Amino acid sequence: MTKIMTLVQASSRDLYILVGVVFVLALLPLGVSPFLLSVGTSVLIFALAGVGWNVLSGFAGQFSFGHAAYFGLGSYTVAILLTKYSISPWIGLIAGGFVAAIFGLLVGWVSFRFGLKGAYFALATFAVAEMLRLTFNSIDYFGAGIGITIPLVDGDDWARIQFSDTRALHYWFALGLLAVSIVAVIAIKRSRIGSYMFAVREDEDAASALGIDPLRTKLIAISISGFITALAGGYFTLFFLFIDPDVVFGPLVSVAILLRPIVGGVGTIWGPVVGAAILSLLGELTRTLVREPPAFLSFLEGANGLDQVLFGFILIVMIIRAPDGVLGWFRRKREKGTE
Repeated sequence: MTKIMTLVQASSRDLYILVGVVFVLALLPLGVSPFLLSVGTSVLIFALAGVGWNVLSGFAGQFSFGHAAYFGLGSYTVAILLTKYSISPWIGLIAGGFVAAIFGLLVGWVSFRFGLKGAYFALATFAVAEMLRLTFNSIDYFGAGIGITIPLVDGDDWARIQFSDTRALHYWFALGLLAVSIVAVIAIKRSRIGSYMFAVREDEDAASALGIDPLRTKLIAISISGFITALAGGYFTLFFLFIDPDVVFGPLVSVAILLRPIVGGVGTIWGPVVGAAILSLLGELTRTLVREPPAFLSFLEGANGLDQVLFGFILIVMIIRAPDGVLGWFRRKREKGTE
């Protein structure tokens, strides 16, 4: 319980850090290329999805391997409401969040009522995401395997959240969604339900003995987690203007989402953001190394798939060296230095 209180007290500092981080990140689009701007927007989208995953798996301790389910539901809700019913994506983003939250409640109730924990719960979430992928691939209403393309409009259109003239607006919009979600997560961490989540994560039986309802706590966690992840999925649709079931429900999406907080630090406020930045830089570094290697590594140039091999190898080394994430590694180094 002392650890839980320490986490809650650190939340006030996180708010000040958030202000500084948002201010710095908001300046990045000034003077960068359109390509780097697109990369930055993608980093923010998956950082947002990682924040959502972290609520369930980091705060409440229920490891999910199928968060593509909520990402995809958010994506398709925005796409269907916009293309079939001409409903504003502003409404679509919120509607997608609620669709994912309700679906999460259903998945959580079935899973937790039957006592699924650990690897069994992780496999169940993976199966749910795959079920949705196969379902959306076979139903014409959802575009089946063809997918859905969002009609492109000229210029900047705030009503449809399309910015073809001022590409930086996409970046700033994604940054705004991430900032609002982090504020919400900080508030959750400081709240009573946040304390309940950490208690359930540390010892579910002990939490129950203290009068905490583990089922209710985990259901709240999965619904909040689904809502935030669906926001990321919905904005993914608006940014890339095309989705299909494999793109938004595929297992690679789930892996991409969970890797962000795992690399940065599970259960921390900034783990998903730090992890998203590191993975993006690492991916670009390995691609550049294979595409334009230095002279002494010229034999690597153009090797098909080598960048992915290098990426995976470095990632494995990072996880082995810092099993509690980069932030956890720095914390341990700092604590060791103060002894």
